Amino acid sequence: MLRSWTRLVDRCPRCDHRFERQEGYWLGAVAINTAATIAVFAAVLVIGASVTWPDPPWTAISIASIVTTVVFPLVFYPWSKMLWVALEITLHPPTTS
Repeated sequence: MLRSWTRLVDRCPRCDHRFERQEGYWLGAVAINTAATIAVFAAVLVIGASVTWPDPPWTAISIASIVTTVVFPLVFYPWSKMLWVALEITLHPPTTS
């Protein structure tokens, strides 16, 4: 389904379903990516603090959280688009005409 790291193919190679049906279609993928990034940021912060608890190194935890918040959305981007397509097709299946 991926043409490149940042682009999906226009249509499904199996059923010829057009992915981007209207302008703003990928807003759901952006929301999925944002929610996943926030969850990963919180996990890094909480796990980092709880593992080193009596005296957490806040500077190291902050740097790790910031790096994760910058890198994770770039790595997760194609999967967020595919998750959005799967969710959208599940909720609004394509009709055959």
